[in-house]
Amino acid sequence: MSRARARELAEEFIGRGDPKGWFEALYIEAGGDERAIPWANLTPNPQLADWLKGKNGEGQAALVIGCGLGDDAEAVAERSFAVTAFDISPQAVTWCLRRFPNSQVNYVVADLLVPPSEWQNTFDLVIEINTLQVLPEDLRPAAMKFAANILANDGNLLVIARGREPDEDRGAMPWPLTKTELAEFEALGLKPVLFEDYFDDETPPVRRFRIHYQRQTT
Repeated sequence: MSRARARELAEEFIGRGDPKGWFEALYIEAGGDERAIPWANLTPNPQLADWLKGKNGEGQAALVIGCGLGDDAEAVAERSFAVTAFDISPQAVTWCLRRFPNSQVNYVVADLLVPPSEWQNTFDLVIEINTLQVLPEDLRPAAMKFAANILANDGNLLVIARGREPDEDRGAMPWPLTKTELAEFEALGLKPVLFEDYFDDETPPVRRFRIHYQRQTT
């Protein structure tokens, strides 16, 4: 039911020319009930948790895009990264601060399409999970450019998203990405270190991509 409501709000706000406004509306409508947020599992994304195993981020800066209720950001911080996590929704950021009052994460409100200029070429690790897939197709290139431009030299970008073939129906939001779309990251100067194409353990299984990119020093 929460996903159906999110789709209704997305359609409404996109129709009125405000394709990002529905995020805050959803969090406000939720009224503190995480069950109303379709992506709020109150646990780190399992594919992120698996990727983080054995990693030590001491001395490295990380950014989590679209942090939601904060579980992914906290998981990255547990690996000793200095983490900044942002969401376009002030309500989401307030929720994170309430859930994790003693957190080492710097939670901030920001728009991935209008990022703070001081973030340029700053982060050693950027985490993008399921944000691109909830943006209309015409906004994705700008969001991808943001994710690439904030990486420091030799910085790493982890992208996790639903996947589909170009000739498959894009379906309803969240809209799966294609490998053709993701190739934009390579055009922006990132090299894929690992590209995983798999089906998860949901019922029914969902096709997903997990890609590790790196900005290599020229």
